[in-house]
Amino acid sequence: MAGKKQKSEVECCEEHVIHTDAVQQACGAMPDEDITAAASDFFKAFSDKTRLRILSALVTEELCVCDIASLLCMSQSAISHQLRFLKQARLVRSRKSGKTVYYALCDDHIQTILAQGIAHVQEG
Repeated sequence: MAGKKQKSEVECCEEHVIHTDAVQQACGAMPDEDITAAASDFFKAFSDKTRLRILSALVTEELCVCDIASLLCMSQSAISHQLRFLKQARLVRSRKSGKTVYYALCDDHIQTILAQGIAHVQEG
């Protein structure tokens, strides 16, 4: 197969030309580095399949750690670890009722981002 390009191969420009207007417009639209760093950390929370499954489970209603552990067939310890990560990333919130701690998505943005990501993969 030598000499044939694979579809996944990245192609480069054959001549070096900078399109100044397009570069300036793109530069003006880019967020500051501190915002992109924060967004990068935010999206890292979506990079683990267990965390995605937890977020998906919380789309319909709040659940306690026991509920989520049962649903995902995992230990409460493993679920608690992931929930701590998701809470620090401000994707989930918790509320305590007696001895039980319930978790829910922080806001509708999380549900929208999750739904868009899943729809994008399903279209592929």
